[in-house]
Amino acid sequence: MAAAKGNALGKLGKLTELRQRIFFVIGALVVFRLGSFIPVPGVNPEAMTSLVNGNGLMDMFNMFSGGALARFSVFALGVIPYISASIVFQMMGSVIPSLQGLRKEGEAGKRKMTMYTRYATVALAAFQSFGIAVALQGQVAAGGAPVVYTPGFGFVMSSVVGLTAGTMFLMWLGEQMTERGIGNGISLLIFAGIVAGLPGAVVHTLGMASNGELTLIMLLMVFGLALAVTAFVVFMERAQRRITVNYARRSGGQKAYMNQSSNLPLKINMAGVIPPIFASSLLMFPATAISWFSTGQQSRWLQDLTQSLSPGNPLYEIVFSVLVIGFAFFYTAIVFNADETADNLKRSGALIPGIRPGKATSSYIDAVMTRLTGVGALYLVLVCLVPSFMQQAWHVPFYFGGTSLLIVVVVVMDFTAQVQAHLVSHQYESLLKKANLRRS
Repeated sequence: MAAAKGNALGKLGKLTELRQRIFFVIGALVVFRLGSFIPVPGVNPEAMTSLVNGNGLMDMFNMFSGGALARFSVFALGVIPYISASIVFQMMGSVIPSLQGLRKEGEAGKRKMTMYTRYATVALAAFQSFGIAVALQGQVAAGGAPVVYTPGFGFVMSSVVGLTAGTMFLMWLGEQMTERGIGNGISLLIFAGIVAGLPGAVVHTLGMASNGELTLIMLLMVFGLALAVTAFVVFMERAQRRITVNYARRSGGQKAYMNQSSNLPLKINMAGVIPPIFASSLLMFPATAISWFSTGQQSRWLQDLTQSLSPGNPLYEIVFSVLVIGFAFFYTAIVFNADETADNLKRSGALIPGIRPGKATSSYIDAVMTRLTGVGALYLVLVCLVPSFMQQAWHVPFYFGGTSLLIVVVVVMDFTAQVQAHLVSHQYESLLKKANLRRS
């Protein structure tokens, strides 16, 4: 065992490019964590922490930002504005003809879409930071201490500039991680924010067990359910529906053909973690804004609506489930085109047994993909809501919730797959170099 580990580390030491990429990702995550402790001036940290703690929606938002919201740091908004802008432009790209044309222009069109997404991120981050700054000026903590020391135009402007700059820096950092590191940089930043709170969540849960708030059986059930959900996510993310495809190739003569069979793999969850993230962000901001502005007896109905849109309430669970299912179907329709897949099969001389090429093949693939997306959407809802019910019943931290656990597992699987791809490509390069040396 020790020899095998030594060989693996030795191989990693020889892979200069892979080692540099991993070190770049680690360095970028360190910068992200350091930046989450740089506060925006003018905020009472103790009052801000007490305001965030105990609010279900703000706790969830704080989890995605790695605790930056509770400290009101320059990274308090995280990468949520960039994710929201990206998803909106991807959706608009399948509806608006001008954006559809950009998607077909190749690399040039992709650069223009990226530029538009960045502009939208700036506008969305500025709008959200302005709303947060204005709302915080009237907030008072549980002990009566004001959250903002000196409310006014200066605080609002510094908050808008600081929070917007922090979001744009994180967007740039995520793009650099994707280009010069391994994996998707934006996903890794969200992953780092969630993982940063896991040690504290574990300590808090163990403290609850030692204080008698959780029995030993409940504690074992919490960690057992977390392991079971992790295993279930891994199984479902790797699950595929393989459609048999035959390739007819002429092997010689006028009527001699050789059939070769292959598979067209279709993932059950083609949308990934985008539907839960987008659904959470859509529910998070309106309800949080309502909770900030719903003060006084005249806004009693707003307070009731806020309470209904908090995690654990039936209205929240129903709306969240509907949004997840809807986004799963919509996003899958964006990233997967059945007509394009059928045309590619037809051009390559491939056909599905028993299905005519062309429109019939497209309809068949679309029907299969619709059923798979339905199963994948129900899987996302199940993974996100079942741990949340446990969380509300036993008051365990948000980090054991289904959405956070789903993001962590999927990002780790993607990172591991990309590392393995680099290792395989290095092995092929070594074999090609040896073959060239032998030929020469």
